[in-house]
Amino acid sequence: MHFEESDLLKTLPKQFFASLVAKVNAKIAAGYDVINLGQGNPDQPTPDYIVKAMQDATAKPADHKYSLFRGELRFKEAIAQFYQDEYGVTIDPYTEVAILAGSKIGLVELPWALMNPGELLLLPNPGYPDYLSGAALGRVRYESVTLKRENDFLIDYHDIDDKIAEEAKFLYLNYPNNPTGAVATAKFYTDTVAFAEEKQVGIVSDFAYGAIGFDGQKPLSFLQTKGAKSVGIETYTFSKTFNMAGWRVGFAVGNAEMIEALNLIQDHLFVSLFPAVQDAAIEALANQTARQESVSNLVALYEKRRDEFVAAVTRFGWTPYVPKGAFYVLMPVPEGYTSSSFADLLLEEANVAVADASGFGDGGEGYVRVGLTVEAERLVEAAERISQLAIFRQ
Repeated sequence: MHFEESDLLKTLPKQFFASLVAKVNAKIAAGYDVINLGQGNPDQPTPDYIVKAMQDATAKPADHKYSLFRGELRFKEAIAQFYQDEYGVTIDPYTEVAILAGSKIGLVELPWALMNPGELLLLPNPGYPDYLSGAALGRVRYESVTLKRENDFLIDYHDIDDKIAEEAKFLYLNYPNNPTGAVATAKFYTDTVAFAEEKQVGIVSDFAYGAIGFDGQKPLSFLQTKGAKSVGIETYTFSKTFNMAGWRVGFAVGNAEMIEALNLIQDHLFVSLFPAVQDAAIEALANQTARQESVSNLVALYEKRRDEFVAAVTRFGWTPYVPKGAFYVLMPVPEGYTSSSFADLLLEEANVAVADASGFGDGGEGYVRVGLTVEAERLVEAAERISQLAIFRQ
């Protein structure tokens, strides 16, 4: 018998990260010492206080039962308290929180839950590739909104055609930004709410890197902006803040109608998260002393790596866009190369893996993304290997 994929599956975009991993693994299997700067997977362990909470929770028989479909109220209350403590934002745990098995779930399922086939979604370009997966699965159309370096990779709402803006139903944002490392300003978020209200466009703020801001600047939550909850939601993940990528836990907060739609679709797809994971996540948020210490140490680590890598590449004439948040450095491709050909060259000739930024959309063409998810010494070594290719001149 032959079982063919559905027409829907055939519309899915090629999984960019899977092809990158395959290239790197093939090089490693051939015996080469590859410095992998192409990944967005945190390299640090989950903080001990969270691991201990998980160990304790798994010993509780009550945590071995099904969770409530929409997650445990105690977890939602911890999320609401976290947003109050960190951002001064009031969240109703009953109506304004959706528990997610990682924020990717919410971002991909939102078009199913809140859009009809053929409706228009606005997506940042460059942007997280799985936004496209959500558009395909929801059978919605999308238009790219180009992020320009001259505007610090912030959306310029004047650049969006009025007809497209008026037709659009939702807009995705991501600050601190992947792949650029740009951060949003208070004025930008004020402009975002004004745009949303004028054009009747819902906002989805992907706050995956919300804890990671450099130079003493804490990233702003979109929901801190006056009127934000009336026009949108924000998704948050434990993967980056707490090095819990494999735990698959996150949430969405904000507009009650949007949250209800996410909860409703999840009623049919999941039975929420393993309760022990929810209890560990509660401890991650509620233990303020341990949380603040671990996050502060993590940000300092990434900032040190950023500074050492930027200094190393600048010495031989490769000038980066210096990130203000997240844990990536966006590097321009030298003349004569595409993003793809240059990424391939670095892997083949220098045994350094970087992410071809055109994999994040054609707005990323001309750049490669470097992840700060290896030790500073390896970042400097990667820079030295690249300098030996003699491509750059001071």
